[in-house]
Amino acid sequence: MLTLPCPFTGAMLDETELQAGGEAHLKRYGPGSSDEDFEGYLFTRENPKGVHFELWRHAYGTGKWFIAARCTMTNEVFGTYSAQTTEPPQHIKDAITAKRPGWSWREIE
Repeated sequence: MLTLPCPFTGAMLDETELQAGGEAHLKRYGPGSSDEDFEGYLFTRENPKGVHFELWRHAYGTGKWFIAARCTMTNEVFGTYSAQTTEPPQHIKDAITAKRPGWSWREIE
């Protein structure tokens, strides 16, 4: 079972308390964008094998959204942080790099 630490309360939450929200750190497109940009935002996702950043909501608790950094192959969780953060905190980047030498953060377009 997947368990994630809540960045707001510190509690360990199992997946039955959470609601998945998809890929995090996407560039959002709205009114005034081209049809191609908006289509890409709605339908194109990376779905990587390895480190992935995902949106989660503590549905049966605080109700707040947060981002989890985890490996899609092993379910190893590197950390969680507020969804209002534009990129992973340095301690999470360091934790990933320590286990995955050569990994580097890149902003998702």
